[in-house]
Amino acid sequence: MEITENKIVGIEYTLTDSEGTVLDKSEGRGPLAYLHGKGGIIPGLEQELSGKQVGDEFEAVIPPERAYGARQDNLLSRVPKEAFNGQLEFELGLQFPVQDPQGNQRMVTIVHIEEESIVLDANHPLAGVELTFKVKVVEVRDATEEELTHGHSHGEGGHSH
Repeated sequence: MEITENKIVGIEYTLTDSEGTVLDKSEGRGPLAYLHGKGGIIPGLEQELSGKQVGDEFEAVIPPERAYGARQDNLLSRVPKEAFNGQLEFELGLQFPVQDPQGNQRMVTIVHIEEESIVLDANHPLAGVELTFKVKVVEVRDATEEELTHGHSHGEGGHSH
C-alpha cells in the first residue's frame, strides 16, 4: 500500500543534524505513527514519505524552511528577573511554557543570564537547523473513521485516548 493522504503510517527513524549528531530516534520506543497529509510531522519529511511503501528505506535531508523554519531574532526577548517573583531558578538552557499576547502557550528557553534580566528564546530548538532523517517505513494502512475525525493516529506509536 502506498503512502497517500489519510493513511496511517508507521516509521522507524534516526534524526541527525548537519554535523551528524543524533537528535532523536525511534529505537527503543517503537515506530512513530502519524496520519499522512494532516501536518502531524514536519512538512519536508511528510513530502519525502509520499508515495513510499512498507519496507522502503531512505535518507532525507530537510532544510530549515521545510522543517521548523528559520531562526527569528524577533522571538528573543529580554525579561527582568523580578518579573518571575522568585518563582524560577535561572539556568541556561532551562525550558518552560509562557503565554503569548494571543493567549497561546509557547515553550521558551533561557539563552542568556544577565545581572538584572534573562534572555528568552521562543524559537523552536531546531529552528534554522538542517535535519537528516534515516527512515524505514514499517506500516501503511487506511485510517479509521475515528482517526480521521480526530486528525491523528491512535494506538501504538500514535495518540491514545
